[in-house]
Amino acid sequence: MLVDEPYKTSVAKSHEANPSASQFHDILALVTSTGPWSSALLTAVDLATQWNANVTGCHVPDSLRELRANECDPAAMSLLDDMEYVHPDESVAFRAFARELGVHHISWVVTHTAIAPTLRTLGAWHDLAVIERDMVDAAHVSDILGEGMLSSRIPCLVLPPEWDDTVSFDRIVIGWNGSFEATRALHSALPLIQLAKEVILVNGEVRTPYDDPVGVMEPDPIAYLMHHGIAAKLHCTSAPADEAGKNLLQKAHEVRANLLVMGAYGHSRIRERVFGGATRHVMANADLPVFLQH
Repeated sequence: MLVDEPYKTSVAKSHEANPSASQFHDILALVTSTGPWSSALLTAVDLATQWNANVTGCHVPDSLRELRANECDPAAMSLLDDMEYVHPDESVAFRAFARELGVHHISWVVTHTAIAPTLRTLGAWHDLAVIERDMVDAAHVSDILGEGMLSSRIPCLVLPPEWDDTVSFDRIVIGWNGSFEATRALHSALPLIQLAKEVILVNGEVRTPYDDPVGVMEPDPIAYLMHHGIAAKLHCTSAPADEAGKNLLQKAHEVRANLLVMGAYGHSRIRERVFGGATRHVMANADLPVFLQH
């Protein structure tokens, strides 16, 4: 495909590079379209310019997006091959497009399997995956995307449906409840959080650090962020657990946040993994980018 208009990057232009800041080195985009380029790929390229990062564009063909991992057995894949399942090779166009915007470390692949095994395989080589929430039908977000994100454990930046904007990080809301998932999300999102002008940590547990039975002290998240040069505001809430997702989105809208950071909570079912209540609510209703980490 030909690139008529260069995609306008915003992150690198709006923030000065900080040599001591955290950064992403390898960014993966699950690509849903090549003409025009899908929003996940545009966002990955935009982010890569901030840290001079590597970008892998992985095209996920339409017929594979609704498959669960256990449906991708050799027999099923051989049927796809027998049907002359052909993917256009956009590698040359992608390389030209990305290099025009200043990204020089580029890879292009086409997956022949479902989203979950694709994320598990490629995610192990990357620091961040960028995904369009509407790459699967709304009814299958929990089981298909949930299976992929929970089993791969790669940090994921999930774009809301029909996203056609650049990603900004001026105001970031962090969901915090002291859990392992919330801690990993906060830590993994540091490269993005350090770009923000305002950070609000929503503490749903209103808890203080304490010594556990083996004598390991739990860090204070506000102090941890400050140690990384981030002055976060604390917002405590007493919302019940089943209202956690709704409460986080309400706070994000209240402060006009550009990004929500939270742990990806889930549970196992037979042969699949799905999101828990709070994550499921956010994924179904968020109209802003969400950074998730299991």
